[in-house]
Amino acid sequence: MLRGSYPTRTDEKGRLKVPADFKREIEERYGSARFYITSRNGQTAEIHPMEEWEKLEQKLAALPTSNPSRKKFLDITNYYGQVVEMDGQGRLLLPAELRAKANVNNSEVAVVGMLTYLEVRNKEAYSKQITENPWTDEDANALSEQGI
Repeated sequence: MLRGSYPTRTDEKGRLKVPADFKREIEERYGSARFYITSRNGQTAEIHPMEEWEKLEQKLAALPTSNPSRKKFLDITNYYGQVVEMDGQGRLLLPAELRAKANVNNSEVAVVGMLTYLEVRNKEAYSKQITENPWTDEDANALSEQGI
């Protein structure tokens, strides 16, 4: 599982060096250097190992093509998305459109484990969001109902 948060930077070309702990976990679990990088909101970059993204695609393919949420999801994830391969130095090139929209171009970022994929966020914006939207008893109760 991909867990934790690691601060790093993207370089002037929009490349992200995957933090060593995440890189090791990905290599052990997936053995692949291919990823689908996308976003569901334009504010965060999602780095999905291809194996995990393909599982999601299979679920989407099972839905009717007339399903409006399916279409909307595919529209946004394709708009921001690209298949990317990790280079020999452990770097991934984030898609240009997404770098600009999420404000992660040549900046400090947080790389956050989301169990089966990584999220890349502008570090300052992420810190602000955590502060302004704290964990509440309501959140705890909602997860408790799911046995967590």
